[in-house]
Amino acid sequence: MTGCSADQPDPSGIEGLQLVEVTEQSSTERHTTERGSDYLTTPPAGGRHWPANAPDVAPGVLGWLRCGVYTAPVPSEFAVHSQEHGAVWLTYRPGATPADVTTFTGLAARDPAYVLVSPFPGQPGAWTASTWGAQLTVEAPDDPRLAEFVRVYAGGGQGGEKGADCVGGTLPDVAEAALAAAERKAAG
Repeated sequence: MTGCSADQPDPSGIEGLQLVEVTEQSSTERHTTERGSDYLTTPPAGGRHWPANAPDVAPGVLGWLRCGVYTAPVPSEFAVHSQEHGAVWLTYRPGATPADVTTFTGLAARDPAYVLVSPFPGQPGAWTASTWGAQLTVEAPDDPRLAEFVRVYAGGGQGGEKGADCVGGTLPDVAEAALAAAERKAAG
């Protein structure tokens, strides 16, 4: 992984962890108001995302997603910006049993300021933990490696913006509206 701060979390000991090299980009290259960026992993573990603000497209909309637990899919472009702030994005395939989802979403309590949980249609594994530059996929929602991933990475600043806010971000419906506004503006 390149372009991250010197005091990186230590992921050693998390069996099955996949490190993802997110190449350093200038602020202009890293930010986009377009939906559907190409990401190296599914779900994303860093990459292009909505800027902190885009006053010409969506005035007043913050570019990162508010950390919390969501029962519907959330816009990747905003969730990835939260990852840049040090958030862990926990995702699961839709259709999981309610008991398993409850177990999985309980991981958010470990660091509610830096954990985001949502379903992610089309993800290859059942339960995935992603952050900027790292990802772990497991078969059970109570796999202890998930808790270790959250412990190691939540708030770690691996996206280069350690200490940046995640709890005061944008809600998913506002993020969706901002993406739709950007699409309308691009269409002319």
